[in-house]
Amino acid sequence: MTPLFGHTRTCIKARHALITPDGHVPSALAGVEKVRLTTHITPAMGAGFAQLGLIFEEVGGMARFSAGLNEAVIFVTAGAVWCQIGSATEQLKAGGFAYVAQEDALEVTYAGVTAQVIIFQKKHVPAPGFKSPASFFGVSGKIQGQPFLGNPKALLQVLLPDNPSFDLAVNIFTYQPGATLPFVETHVMEHGLLMLSGQGIYRLENDWYPVTAGDVIWMAPYCPQWFVAMGDEPASYLYYKDVNRTPLS
Repeated sequence: MTPLFGHTRTCIKARHALITPDGHVPSALAGVEKVRLTTHITPAMGAGFAQLGLIFEEVGGMARFSAGLNEAVIFVTAGAVWCQIGSATEQLKAGGFAYVAQEDALEVTYAGVTAQVIIFQKKHVPAPGFKSPASFFGVSGKIQGQPFLGNPKALLQVLLPDNPSFDLAVNIFTYQPGATLPFVETHVMEHGLLMLSGQGIYRLENDWYPVTAGDVIWMAPYCPQWFVAMGDEPASYLYYKDVNRTPLS
């Protein structure tokens, strides 16, 4: 649906943001060719990480990210792409993902179908006494959702291993209609979020936002947040957070 003239649901504030697809403007980035790239979240808005959206729909579409710069998590939301991490290559289909260690180069290429990809990037912070994690591929559909705080209508899929070697987590949260976060969360971790399906209302600080599939949300540390799924279908979102490191590091 075409938005009303001069209207958008996008709202950028000092400690949170809602970014809706109607305002996406392609970005240019060295190493990204024949791909529609949108830089959803970056340190330019106050974040400590980056969240990129990429659409592959042309022969020759390619996105290269050099080794030694950032660790990353790539997640395919639609279609399929070829993903090379270091010397290992796999085809990632919708729901497929990979963790990319900072020392490995990442190359994502067009696989013959239109594909949508999300990439979270950050500087890796090693944990004393723990070996930094190695790159790996995964499939979200093989990870069973667990009831969040005992609620079977709010299921959490944890994509990365829950151990101190990782300084980030990427999860999928799926709510049945009417299900909610059990309380307004306020915590040190910041979030980058993509609505995958469904719709609902997201509270960020003292503002309430209707959200739907394709919307992006940024939450700074200590931004009060709460969500309720609405409508006839389940609502699902993919989100990033920083974990396992002292706030003084």
